[in-house]
Amino acid sequence: MSNHVYLVDDDEAVRDALSLLLETVGLNARSFASPETFLEQVSGLTPGCLILDIRMPAISGLKLQEKLSAQGIAWPTVVISGHGDIEACRRAFRNGAIDFLNKPVDEQDLIDAIQKGLTELEAARQVRAERAEAITLIGHLSTREQEVLEMIAKGLTTKQIADAFGLSPRTVESHRAAIASKVGTSSTAELTRYWIEAQEAP
Repeated sequence: MSNHVYLVDDDEAVRDALSLLLETVGLNARSFASPETFLEQVSGLTPGCLILDIRMPAISGLKLQEKLSAQGIAWPTVVISGHGDIEACRRAFRNGAIDFLNKPVDEQDLIDAIQKGLTELEAARQVRAERAEAITLIGHLSTREQEVLEMIAKGLTTKQIADAFGLSPRTVESHRAAIASKVGTSSTAELTRYWIEAQEAP
């Protein structure tokens, strides 16, 4: 699981204090003095959890959230604020923040929020990996095998599939055996999962 945390805050004292805290609990913390600097470097960063100050010159934490979202970057984000702005809190959550903490930040609340974010990030990574695997495996199937797999995923029996394609049940069984061999399982549930994951992939 990733242990990367990126802190964007224009207050040097806050950056130093939080970076030290995060490093003491084994997190790989990296701080940025401005959203502009972070945006310049984000394409080369390993996915991680973001900690954003809500009020910064030029680009606010909320605006940075929106800019990242526009780039397709949906890393878990903890927003921190010294002002307790309720409307800003609402906007942060609408933009996908996982938590909103007031300064001075409670250390345990921050660590808990980050761990929650990193867990969500890992879960999303696993989903992407499973979908990529499903696409690769299904890509090895012939057109007819993919058609048969779709019918299997829809819950049709061998006889129903045979009738739908005008094939003999034995031919359908041959296709099922080939699918099982290429995908690595004969389980109807597993085959259905692979099919659904491949269809849901962007």
